[in-house]
Amino acid sequence: MQVSVADAKNKLPQLIKAVEDGKPVTICRRGVPVVDLVRTKKPSRKPRMLGTLKGKIQILDPGWWKPMTDEEVEDFLAGRL
Repeated sequence: MQVSVADAKNKLPQLIKAVEDGKPVTICRRGVPVVDLVRTKKPSRKPRMLGTLKGKIQILDPGWWKPMTDEEVEDFLAGRL
């Protein structure tokens, strides 16, 4: 399949799908082939590795998510915390 640069700009998702389906796509400028779209051999992104920070994070205050008490709020507002 040969397409012009203008058509390639307007139909890029369809051209990518055609390449994924195994169809060769050539982009031409003024009728002269310039670029061939080809499918990559393997994905460029590495698969996610879960659990890589296990044991490396230390929680200093296990109750960090709990609301402050009235005394803590007063100390905070007074600049004593």
